[in-house]
Amino acid sequence: MAGGRRGPQLTALLAAWVAAVAATAGPKQAALPAEQSRVQPMTASNWTLVMEGEWMLKFYAPWCPSCQQTDSEWETFAKNGEMLQISVGKVDVIQEPGLSGRFFVTTLPAFFHAKDGIFRRYRGPGIFEDLQNYILEKKWQSVEPLTGWKSPASLTMSGMAGLFSISGKIWHLHNYFTVTLGIPAWCSYVFFVIATLVFGLFMGLVLVVISECFYVPLPRHLSERSEQNGRSEEAHRAEQLQDAEEEKDDSNEEENKDSLVDDEEEKEDLGDEDEAEEEEEEDNLAAGVDEERSEANDQRPPGEDSVTREEVEPEEAEEGISEKPCPADTEVVEDSLRQRKSQHADKGL
Repeated sequence: MAGGRRGPQLTALLAAWVAAVAATAGPKQAALPAEQSRVQPMTASNWTLVMEGEWMLKFYAPWCPSCQQTDSEWETFAKNGEMLQISVGKVDVIQEPGLSGRFFVTTLPAFFHAKDGIFRRYRGPGIFEDLQNYILEKKWQSVEPLTGWKSPASLTMSGMAGLFSISGKIWHLHNYFTVTLGIPAWCSYVFFVIATLVFGLFMGLVLVVISECFYVPLPRHLSERSEQNGRSEEAHRAEQLQDAEEEKDDSNEEENKDSLVDDEEEKEDLGDEDEAEEEEEEDNLAAGVDEERSEANDQRPPGEDSVTREEVEPEEAEEGISEKPCPADTEVVEDSLRQRKSQHADKGL
């Protein structure tokens, strides 16, 4: 009887013990931590780690669907990082806008390869196999590196990082005004406009103060001397200009005089030539008249010759010089001379 009663009691005790063990084991198993990620988050304070060794970086945003699709592949790639001898990191552009500006990230997701401070842009898909082949086959050697001002370590990109970080802070402040405090968006815009104007005026004042501090005014006597020297130089330049103008005027006057003298000489030469031509024409006309007279005398009979001679001799004795030409002949000569003179006058004009 006693043995039959103890059997159910032992069974109940065993069941209670098993339940207690299970209850205590459950919380322990739930308390076990999840598997730690091998992807190292990069920030503005530790990003210089990528300047040494070989790295692969991923720029993403929590709201980006394409970035979420490559998260698992990126984790797998990071787990095999030890085998590939490469470090894997990621950058949240929302939390780290300065790094996105330093690498000039314009699309998401964006991948970069770094080897001893030399950066290259990886433009392939974010799949584990492609990423693995990119490292094993060293395909990054065929990609043009970011050198010069494009390098994330350059001074230009450092300034770009500062601008992006300022824009990120302004964006966070705008969200704080509109979301947390419930201020209308236009009020936030007005606030930023006024703040920009005030900041610009303040910076201008600072520059003026700095210039006044570093600018050392000259003593009064030195400033007066410099003014006198400047005036004397200006007067000397004005005199030189006047001298140059006078020389030009004198040269022009001399040229005009020379040209006038040449013209007068040419006119005189033309007048001498015309006079010589007129004399030649008069001589020719006189010779022609003499020839006509001689021919007329030859054609007259002998009696008439004697009469004419007797008539002519007294006339020659009275005049004592030579015979007078006929009126018709003199008129012809005068007309020809007048025509010649009018032609020469027209040519001279």
